[in-house]
Amino acid sequence: MLYQSSTVKVTQQNGIAHLLFDREDSAINKFDRQTLNDFNQALDSIVNADPQLQGLVLSSAKDSFIVGADITEFLTLFAEEDAQLYQWLLSANAIFNKLEDLPFPTVAAVNSFALGGGCETVLATDFRVASDDLRIGLPETKLGIIPGFGGTVRLPRLIGVDNALELITSAKECRSTEALSLGLVDAVVNKEQLVESANALLALAINEEIDWQARRQQKQQPLSLSKLEQMMSFNVAKGLVYAKAGKHYPAPMAALTAIEKSAADTREHALVNEHHAFMSLAKTATAKSLIQLFLNDQYVKSLAKRNVSLARPTGNAAVIGAGIMGGGIAYQSAVKHVPVVMKDINANAIQLGLNEASKLLQKQIERGRLTPEKMAQVLNSIQPTLNYDAIEMSDIVVEAVVENPKVKALVLADVEKHVSDNAVITSNTSTISINQLSLALKHPERFCGMHFFNPVHRMPLVEVIKSSVTSDETVATVVGYATQMGKTAIVVNDCPGFFVNRVLFPYFAGFCQLVADGADYTVIDKVMEKVFGWPMGPAYLLDVVGIDTAHHAQQVMAEGFPERMAVTYQDAIHKLFTASCFGQKTGSGFYSYSKDKRGKSVKTPCAELANLTDSPAAQFSEDEIIARMMIPMINETLLCLDEGIVQSAAEADLALIYGLGFPPFRGGVFSYLEQMGLPKYIDWAANFSHLGPLYQVPSSVRLRIERGEHFYQHA
Repeated sequence: MLYQSSTVKVTQQNGIAHLLFDREDSAINKFDRQTLNDFNQALDSIVNADPQLQGLVLSSAKDSFIVGADITEFLTLFAEEDAQLYQWLLSANAIFNKLEDLPFPTVAAVNSFALGGGCETVLATDFRVASDDLRIGLPETKLGIIPGFGGTVRLPRLIGVDNALELITSAKECRSTEALSLGLVDAVVNKEQLVESANALLALAINEEIDWQARRQQKQQPLSLSKLEQMMSFNVAKGLVYAKAGKHYPAPMAALTAIEKSAADTREHALVNEHHAFMSLAKTATAKSLIQLFLNDQYVKSLAKRNVSLARPTGNAAVIGAGIMGGGIAYQSAVKHVPVVMKDINANAIQLGLNEASKLLQKQIERGRLTPEKMAQVLNSIQPTLNYDAIEMSDIVVEAVVENPKVKALVLADVEKHVSDNAVITSNTSTISINQLSLALKHPERFCGMHFFNPVHRMPLVEVIKSSVTSDETVATVVGYATQMGKTAIVVNDCPGFFVNRVLFPYFAGFCQLVADGADYTVIDKVMEKVFGWPMGPAYLLDVVGIDTAHHAQQVMAEGFPERMAVTYQDAIHKLFTASCFGQKTGSGFYSYSKDKRGKSVKTPCAELANLTDSPAAQFSEDEIIARMMIPMINETLLCLDEGIVQSAAEADLALIYGLGFPPFRGGVFSYLEQMGLPKYIDWAANFSHLGPLYQVPSSVRLRIERGEHFYQHA
């Protein structure tokens, strides 16, 4: 044994050193300060070992190689002074340079995941042999930063500028076949043969049957591109990257700029450029927000994992109520290998549901992600039926009929008569009280809400809504099923609108009041999309949701929270509803919808909306529009946390992003507040307090300030 620690071990046999990543306190390997320090000492032990050493093989004792950095630990590093952060980057990169500069060939045996620092580790070796389940990449731009351990330097020199730019700026993970074709790995083998194959490749290098020194030199020299080739590659890439990332996500462009700046540099100078680009991003609000979003996602996954461990696995499911929504739910279940019964009283509705599933599967075939054989298997696992007999063996039932409490109550009571005593029953509703619906059941403890978002196959969120008597086992089972479906489940308590819709409608109320005061709704949409960063402005979103749907939900919210959400005038939603302008579904709402020559949907401001307000046209600044739109949503989100509707800031922020499209670079309401500072938020909202109850900051905010409390521990 040349070296041994709690994270890294080094052995020597027949002139070959074997460095094994094996973190004792975890099922995975990741880079934190301890692991980096141990890795450094392990390399020192190799440098100072028997001079007869001829090569090195790196491998992992875990199911994956290295999944990346411990981002929670590095957050504290990002908060340090520039000089300290820069010194840390220098010392960390010296470790990877030490690996790359060993006086003999090196081979990485890469199993499963090698992401971030894991990918950068194997880039520093001369050769890479991968298992056939490889997932390798540099996902740092998803976190608002760029690779910091030499990824922007070594990857372009290894696989070419264009390929490297695509992988780094998109944060793409490569599977084994693509990694092999790009030259990112040198061989792909079965996992059982991985270390043996790495040793065999190392033997070829030792025997000089492969020129390992030329491969190494390639990564340390300037890029092999002429000035003209550089200009063409980088100029084209800049347009593509900006079109995709936009102004709110600076990391992809920063990575591109660092690579371009280093094109004529050797490794040492190129790494300096990477360090400076990394530092400039690490302290940005975008990086803080995206890192917090990543941590929130990990936290919610840990909650789901805990629930799954307590849940009965779902082997068979059922959806009651076909059509587009039911068909979408059935498709999602079937495509994730959970057979599903799709029941309706109307044969046409069942055909509509099957058509929806077929359409979604056909798109997967067209994109090369599915074979016709797989499509047939998925469709065969959806069993259409007009009667209840087929649902008797279902472990879980999702009721997805019309949004009417009386109809739903009748259907739920019928479902309970036809399922086993162990089956869980859920309702896909966006507004109807789960406590109210549970009254229709003899065993309400086996019932909860399961709110899917439309379109089901795209929206990652499912709200799991507990009634006052829902059992923990029921919640665990539903969260488990949502996880099986590939969804992120957020558990919330029952109230009008639950969590997502409850905080959405104050936002819509702010919009309607702005329109009533003379604001141009197209300007509001532009500001909220281009400046604040929503994927859709409020008018466009209302059209997509459906004005009739929004009008109904608005009434539910007004009844549930009359002191804040009662509508005391005929607002824009009401006027459009009265005119039967329901948005996209009818071809007109705030916008008119048509098809261009290519069949693509085109929206234009509706010319018939002059009667939306009696007020004269008025101009509002971008800041005022943002304030009047966002303060009601923020206040309602704060109230939901205070009342225990949602259990944590992490779950609330993730639900806002996954359910509503809240701008990820802002991190969610609570990340947004943390970065603004609660005292500043109080001052900001005070400027608009005259607008009514929705603009009144909850008293809990001042209490948090007095107690020095934060929504996130590291804030």
